[in-house]
Amino acid sequence: MASTKRLGNLALDKTVIFVCDMQERFRPAINYFAEIVEVAGRILEASKLLNIPVIVTEQYPKGLGSTVAELDISHAVGKFEKTKFSMMLPEVEEKMKTLCGGDVQHVVLLGIEAHVCVQQTVIDLLSRDIEVHVVADATSSRSQMDRLFAFERFRHSGATVTTSEAVLLQFIGDKDHPQFKPIQQLIKKSAPDSGLVTKL
Repeated sequence: MASTKRLGNLALDKTVIFVCDMQERFRPAINYFAEIVEVAGRILEASKLLNIPVIVTEQYPKGLGSTVAELDISHAVGKFEKTKFSMMLPEVEEKMKTLCGGDVQHVVLLGIEAHVCVQQTVIDLLSRDIEVHVVADATSSRSQMDRLFAFERFRHSGATVTTSEAVLLQFIGDKDHPQFKPIQQLIKKSAPDSGLVTKL
C-alpha cells in the first residue's frame, strides 16, 4: 500500500473531493479567481458523473459570503462553516468515517488560499495518512508567490500537485469506462490559463 501511495494512484471508491472556501468575497482578491472557479466546476461535474463524495467548507461565511453561485455544490455530502483554517474540523472527520465504507484513502483538494487553508488541510490530511492530490489549476492565493511556494511545500511534504485534466482522466483510468465520453467532454476545451506556466 505504501508504494502505491507514493506513486499517487487514485482509487475511485476510496476518494473524496474537498472544496475549500470558494467564496464570493474572495472574488476580487484572488489571483486567477475566474479561472480556478471554471476548473473547479469541471471537477464538481465529474463528481456527479462518478458519484464521488464532495465536502465543502466556507470560512466565516457571515463575513466572507457563501460559495460562489457558479459552483453547483447541491450534491455535496456536507457543507461546513469554519473559522479554523484547516478543513479538518471535527464534523468533517466524523463525516469522513461514513464515506467510502469508512476507508477514505485519497482526497482531491482544491480552493483558496493555497498557502493558508489549503496548506493547513494538506498538513492535517497527510498527518492522518490520507493521500492528497492538490488540483493546481483550481487552487490559488492572493499572491502568486504564496501560491507557488505552497505548491512546492506540498510536494516536499508528500502530496501530489497535479492538474484538473490529469485528475479527471485518472478518475476513469480507461477509455472503456462508462463515463469516458462525458469526462472527455469536460476536457475537450483545455483548462484556462491560471498563471502556472511561464510565457516565453
